[in-house]
Amino acid sequence: MRRTDTRKKMLPIGVEDFKTIRTSNYYYIDKTGMISELLGSLGAVNLFTRPRRFGKTLNMSMLEHFFSSETGKELFDGLAITKETALCEEYMGKYPVISLSLKSVNGRDFASTRDMMCYLIGNEALRFCFLLDSGRLSDEEKDNYRQLIRADDSGQGSFSMSEAVLTGSLRTLSRLLSRHYSSQVILLIDEYDVPLAKAFERGYYEEMIILIRNLFEQALKTNPYLKFAVLTGCMRISKESIFTGLNNLKVLSVSDVRFHDHFGFTDEEVRELLDYYGLLDHYDTIKNWYDGYQFGKKEVYCPWDVINYCDLLCADPTAWPQNYWANTSSNDAVRRFIREAATAQMKREAEALVAGEVIRKEIREELTYRDMYNSVDNIWSLLYATGYLTMRGNPEGAVFPLAIPNLEIRSIFTTQIMELFRENVKKDGESMEGLCQALLRGDAADVQRRFAEYLKKTISIRDTFARRDLKENFYHGMLLGILGFKEDWYIQSNRETGDGFSDIVVEAEDDGTGIIIEVKYAADGDLEKYCIKALEQIEKNHYEEVLQKEGMTKILKYGAACYKKRCRIMLASEN
Repeated sequence: MRRTDTRKKMLPIGVEDFKTIRTSNYYYIDKTGMISELLGSLGAVNLFTRPRRFGKTLNMSMLEHFFSSETGKELFDGLAITKETALCEEYMGKYPVISLSLKSVNGRDFASTRDMMCYLIGNEALRFCFLLDSGRLSDEEKDNYRQLIRADDSGQGSFSMSEAVLTGSLRTLSRLLSRHYSSQVILLIDEYDVPLAKAFERGYYEEMIILIRNLFEQALKTNPYLKFAVLTGCMRISKESIFTGLNNLKVLSVSDVRFHDHFGFTDEEVRELLDYYGLLDHYDTIKNWYDGYQFGKKEVYCPWDVINYCDLLCADPTAWPQNYWANTSSNDAVRRFIREAATAQMKREAEALVAGEVIRKEIREELTYRDMYNSVDNIWSLLYATGYLTMRGNPEGAVFPLAIPNLEIRSIFTTQIMELFRENVKKDGESMEGLCQALLRGDAADVQRRFAEYLKKTISIRDTFARRDLKENFYHGMLLGILGFKEDWYIQSNRETGDGFSDIVVEAEDDGTGIIIEVKYAADGDLEKYCIKALEQIEKNHYEEVLQKEGMTKILKYGAACYKKRCRIMLASEN
């Protein structure tokens, strides 16, 4: 089904506003069941922690439009929540709502970040400019409001707030709204931890901690004007760091069975979406690439990935799955993990994860950003919280069974493994030169010895998770990384030669030598058998013809077979 079919709803790529989705013909997967569950087990302050790209912002927008007295009830027509008639009668459209998203509060230094916070809160306060005319507010209270929306002198539409005004701003705004409406206020704060993450990266963490702590303490602790608050974030920051003295905090993390199907798409929801767009033939591919996250006891897909890939498939039904996480995240957690995997135990654990196996690790769900990278043990908790690892089964206390969720995340791990390998290759010029010279000499035994040494040093791909071609690609990439050391060699990968596509073709023009390498993964461990198959493929498909046309006077044909950390290299003349 093509997107040009106007009878179909549009896929909401990058659309996180509930009202826009409901009024502009976008496809919406009904998550309004979250509202009734929230009201049925309500805490004074409710913190939902989920990885990025799992629908937190859209759910917060949904909550805002449900509770807000400024929203029309027609937005919810036909959705599950409307069946809860008594609940809708009591809560729908009955409250003033303050809604903030901190995801864009990411300045280069503390001063610019503080300005961003003033701008964000000042703009939210401007939504309630009717407070200046409210007959229920005193002149002094109206002056309090003016302090929230007072422009600075830059002329850039920014706001000027003293430290006291800024840290008390949310409490002040909730007090004024409560007085005007004669009702308590609902406070929604999306991505509360982004400013802290950016502050940690850029060196002003201590100042940001103080600002956020003071802001939250006044807004959330013993605030009589607050009905309840909902916060979302990626990390569950330690109470001692942010939520000091906040005894009314209810944390609902990725391991909690409550709300476990309200973030992310369930299998049933994905099947329904694929059926709607005529894409059910792609179900298995989408499941292998984008499913596999366990929240509580529910397995869910990443919504961002599913929607983006479905959009691509609607335009091109032959499109291969894309790695959407890699395009929207720095992947620092994985990068650090791979670089920390120096001990034999960590290498084995990394190999087990990449192979699709389960390992068991103690998880600390409460960390400060200072804690995250100060110990290898804490990196496991970071990978789990950010979605690079997920549960497989049930935890035993603080010990969690962990696995890589799917092929998309696995590809991020393998990419980081290869990047580290290439970095190490560049540092080891003498060994690289030796291997390349052995290739030129036709010394297959020396090539095999040197390549095997590198296999022992790196994290390898094992058997249970990847298809054969993906495993071959890994070893193929390692050889390319080594050969790339020779800047005066012309190297091509998967070049059309003769009657097919050879894995690696090298032209060493100064020596007049051409090299062909065909890589095989020896699934049964019989390295020699697969080397012979590789050489037979070279001969059968006449891969040497392109090198002959380029004037290479000497052509060397190598078969390479790999299995775990073992390899066999054969020259055509050996067969």
